[in-house]
Amino acid sequence: MKIICSRSDLQKSINIVMKAIPSKTTMSILQNIMIDASKGVIHFIANDMELGIETVVEGRIDEKGKVALDAKLFSDIVRKLPDSEVIITVDNNYLTEIRCEKSKFKIPGLSGEDFPYLPYVEKDHSIAISQFTLKEVIRQTAISIAQNENNKMMSGELFEIIDNSLRVVSLDGHRISIRRIELRESYEHKKVIVPGKTLMEISKILSGEVEDDVVLYFTKNHILFEFDQTIAVSRLIEGEYFNVDKMVSNDYNTKVTINKQEFISCIDRATLFVKEGDKKPVILGADDTLLTLKIASDIGSMDEQIMIEKEGKDILIGFNPRFLLDALRVIDDEEVELYMVNSKAPCIIRDEASTYTYLILPINFNQ
Repeated sequence: MKIICSRSDLQKSINIVMKAIPSKTTMSILQNIMIDASKGVIHFIANDMELGIETVVEGRIDEKGKVALDAKLFSDIVRKLPDSEVIITVDNNYLTEIRCEKSKFKIPGLSGEDFPYLPYVEKDHSIAISQFTLKEVIRQTAISIAQNENNKMMSGELFEIIDNSLRVVSLDGHRISIRRIELRESYEHKKVIVPGKTLMEISKILSGEVEDDVVLYFTKNHILFEFDQTIAVSRLIEGEYFNVDKMVSNDYNTKVTINKQEFISCIDRATLFVKEGDKKPVILGADDTLLTLKIASDIGSMDEQIMIEKEGKDILIGFNPRFLLDALRVIDDEEVELYMVNSKAPCIIRDEASTYTYLILPINFNQ
């Protein structure tokens, strides 16, 4: 095999497929990037058996072939090459020579025959959305993906298509994040649970341009993302997702409208008195025109007030300040509306159209 590419094109493609290289595996072949130039197009492929990524590399094929190269070593070499033309040559024993200007490297390769290609996905059921929108939806819901996998469902996100809308849901036992976006047309009803790790890696390689689309294809066991000459295939999480509609109520006794940035700054100051791992709540007290925010710990205390608009009853309620900050920071509106029933019921943050909904459980406190 002999291919010629620019260093920048090589680096770009390596960065994409590296998202599917496992950090630990018992199958050493999976720690390789497969270079497949056997069919007239250069493909880079990586697969950790949960997420597989394949991307087209711009370049010229002088001699067809394929080889699997150690991903970390290959990536490190290309990253340190001068910004010039790179010639990659593979002999019959898969010894691979990488030349760029006056630099020449030789590294051992493996036969591509044992490399696991991406699973075939029927392209029957799909939706198309802008890369910007998908990237934003992931950013705005990833905050409540469970960090451990004790409950497999909580380590993923629900993607539900209902007519002409896509609803994305995540929850971790303390909070729920819901985003709803309108699609360009109506589709048949579909529900799948996508691993959170997949979504985080996909988000990193999406260009995020409004004009560029990503097409999502769904099957019983897999989801496929297709964009920018790249495809990524992920296994789905099996099972029935939680019924979040029963958890998120429209009832409330208190509604608070507040400037988001002022609220964020105030909570941020309160976290000065919360040590790492400490579960000290920030206590919110709402009366007619003011929200009083208090926190006290063994290193100090804070008491601050913010102007608000309030409907309904006065309330005193405590929250994990980090959970509040996580939700507020991914909301783009200048003002936010908090809906509360009492000090022991969840707080709901949502807009009028319910394009976003964040549920946060309160924390008990001694006043």
